[in-house]
Amino acid sequence: MRGVVWGIHLVLPLLGLWLLLAQPTINIEWHHNPSHFWLIIVVAGINVFLGLMISEASRRRQDARLFLVSMVFLSSAGFFFMHGLATPMIILPIGSLGFDVGQQVGLSVAAVFAFTSALPLGEQAAKTVLNAQHFIRGALLGFMVLWGIASLVPGLTALSDPPPVTPVPWLAWASIPGLLLYVAATVMMFLLHRRRPSAMLISLITAYALLAESMVAGMSQLNWHLSWWEWHLLLTLAFVFVAYSAYLQFRREGSSAGLFDSVTLAATVARIQRDYAEALEEMVEHVRRGEPLAATRLSGKFRLNESQAAVLDRAGEALANERELSERLAALVAVSAQTRIGLPEDQLLTTSLERVRQAYGDVKIALVADGKTQIGSRHYQFDDGNPIKRDQLLAFPLTVKGNLAGVLEVPVGRTNQDEALAATLAGQLSISLENARLYSELHTLFHQYMSPDVAHALLADPGQAALGGELKELTALFADLKGFTTFSEKVTPGEIVEMLNRYHTAAVPCILNNGGTIVQFVGDALLALFNAPAMQTGHARAACRAALDMQQAAAEIAEEMAWRMEDGVEWPTFRVGVNTGPALVGNIGSPELRGFNAMGDAVNVAARLQGIAEPGTVVIGETTLKQLGPNVTVNPLGRLNLKGKEELVAAYVLTEMG
Repeated sequence: MRGVVWGIHLVLPLLGLWLLLAQPTINIEWHHNPSHFWLIIVVAGINVFLGLMISEASRRRQDARLFLVSMVFLSSAGFFFMHGLATPMIILPIGSLGFDVGQQVGLSVAAVFAFTSALPLGEQAAKTVLNAQHFIRGALLGFMVLWGIASLVPGLTALSDPPPVTPVPWLAWASIPGLLLYVAATVMMFLLHRRRPSAMLISLITAYALLAESMVAGMSQLNWHLSWWEWHLLLTLAFVFVAYSAYLQFRREGSSAGLFDSVTLAATVARIQRDYAEALEEMVEHVRRGEPLAATRLSGKFRLNESQAAVLDRAGEALANERELSERLAALVAVSAQTRIGLPEDQLLTTSLERVRQAYGDVKIALVADGKTQIGSRHYQFDDGNPIKRDQLLAFPLTVKGNLAGVLEVPVGRTNQDEALAATLAGQLSISLENARLYSELHTLFHQYMSPDVAHALLADPGQAALGGELKELTALFADLKGFTTFSEKVTPGEIVEMLNRYHTAAVPCILNNGGTIVQFVGDALLALFNAPAMQTGHARAACRAALDMQQAAAEIAEEMAWRMEDGVEWPTFRVGVNTGPALVGNIGSPELRGFNAMGDAVNVAARLQGIAEPGTVVIGETTLKQLGPNVTVNPLGRLNLKGKEELVAAYVLTEMG
């Protein structure tokens, strides 16, 4: 609707011109020299003022488009002023030819600047225009001075001769290029307005359109008739419209600094936005450091008045508070993420404190020591569990399972959310501290009773403790002590326990260091799995390497203990069976009590191979041998009839691996 109204305002003058030219009876003549002269002087003065304002904006922003727009106003104002001086009875008694054609010439010159100003000038073209601005101004001024002398000095040129009685034929045709340039400039400025809507662009578009219409009205050359007065009125409206829009924007913004920013080139707009963004960042930093009147420091750079600086100060403070709130919330999230499985308590507090200080300031944490909570010389006693405030410090109790575990000291007082955020931080740190201690306890407890892989899996996902299992390929390692029963009959129970612990202390690292998982100890025997529960490439080779390492460690223990044995008491010796194949792996038992285990033919065969192994040897199955690859040394045992197996099973004594 606004576009329709705007279009009607531009069409009405043309309809009026057409009506006056089509009906000569109403296109009456009104010859009043003083009215014409003072109208010209006032409008020329408005034009010069606008041109100088836009020129100053061009200098401040270093923008070529603003310079060209200022030249539209200054060139039209100059020729408009000389047209006024050529009014009869002002300098010349009866006017001159320059009086008739001067304004059309001035509008044509302004049309060139208008068209150029609407072009999307690139960086190099804009730089060329700015470098040539002094030359362009000088050339325009020189041309206007020469035109004025030629038009106003009697007898000097044909321009100072009395005006012709009939219209000048060539003047109408000579006005057409300027008219087309105004139309093109209007269209291009309108397209710019579609991408970058602004009231000042609308004013400039309207001014260019009215200047084009004034050229149309001036082409009739019916001096002193109503149609002639109309183009004077159109020129007046064009310049007053822009001036009034600038005045309204000045009243709304309270400053002239950015009146014409919407007209500038795209590169200038981007530069202005960067400048404002940098200024806002600078102001926010001033606010965050607690420096007063941060925006006032920038008022000179951006020509802000006191009220604008005050508003910007409040906006900057609000933005600084918002950023501070965001940073503190991000710190809370980071603290919660620090609570990981296996992270020691001291490392948790150190890492969390480092992150929290970036957002909260000089935060301090102290754990309870000797029943006291103390930070520096400050002692804290939390009788009711409520925080304690001292000056600009707020101390919160850190609790674990409802008991006091430490104190958190946070600086507060900058924003209204400080105390609430500090309380949230204390709660999160208490949770993190409690989780760290809980995980530490679970870590110790679990790892003493089960394989690390199983313990880590259950701590990370307790759902993995559910009853059930899955079928997967694995390598099972069975080991027991040959001669254990005889040994047990001849020694004391304490010596039995000592012997078992020494052997298992040596055997367990061999399995774990090769990626195996020990799933059960049964007296002198143990079962270890490779590739379950954790995935493991080369699991058959890892299991065989673990078996050979076990035998070497067991031999060293046997040699060490031989001198301690009484006559007739032999130290037991490990025998190991290894086999590869599919097995059902999972949690087996009842809802009340369960254990991680593996079942299947591959596991059973491993147990049988261990049973036929000689003390100090490792016997492997055929499937395991195929997965070991080259550089292994084995002694074939042939195809054996194992208990529980209908088919014969090929077995090999593994002696060496490359």
